[in-house]
Amino acid sequence: MGRIDRVMPERGIGMRIQKILARAGIASRRQCERMIREGRVTLGGERIVVPGLQISPEQWRDLRVDGEKLPRLDPPLYILLHKPEGFICSVRDPQGRPTVMDLLPRNLPRLFPVGRLDFRTEGLLLLTNDGPLAYRLLHPRFHVPKTYQVKVEGLVDPSSLRLLLEGVGMGRERMRADEARVLRRGPRHTWLTIEVRQGKYHQIRRMCEAIGHPVMRLRRISFGPLQLKGLPPGKWRRLRGREVESLRRQAALSMLGREKETRDR
Repeated sequence: MGRIDRVMPERGIGMRIQKILARAGIASRRQCERMIREGRVTLGGERIVVPGLQISPEQWRDLRVDGEKLPRLDPPLYILLHKPEGFICSVRDPQGRPTVMDLLPRNLPRLFPVGRLDFRTEGLLLLTNDGPLAYRLLHPRFHVPKTYQVKVEGLVDPSSLRLLLEGVGMGRERMRADEARVLRRGPRHTWLTIEVRQGKYHQIRRMCEAIGHPVMRLRRISFGPLQLKGLPPGKWRRLRGREVESLRRQAALSMLGREKETRDR
């Protein structure tokens, strides 16, 4: 048996092996690192000897621990949740604050949020147990569009919209909106629709603050092909088959699946 001390992820996308093993329920991430160092983990028959190596989602099925395949995971489940303000996008919170998992039935398979909405942000949140799909949807390479309705202080003029579209400097970062338009105006506030693909930390809030219009309310209304429309706050539903397929197309998984089928014939 050979050994691998460097794995190049296919198509420029990878996840650390110990994280994959932990997600599959083998052990904690730290324990999985120890198992790798002990030579108990193989990939395609080759022993992995260095923790931290990354492999693509298509390679996960070739992983073995002590010669055994990873445990069979639950069937893929995809949940669309209308997250209310005041919930944490996490499976659990050490501070005891309510999490989005408190809004779901306890008998569902283990799920995790795809991306995050901060404590004060509401709107569309996808939860799933489909690790490869979730990882691709979050990877910057795929530029998944996310659309928000944003209530900001003051009356936004065309020059401020141009700043959002041209980009706002944040230290070494430059953040920009792919689309930005006025939805409606009030006496002292403006509702905007903003679409972003970068996915930077608190991007909408930071950009609006930078142009002099702090966010008063923030709601995500779409994530890729998924739409929030018609789902009340705090409620959830399973994705329809066509929505899952649209997500897979968004993440370029359909093409990879067809290539796999061709290779297997």
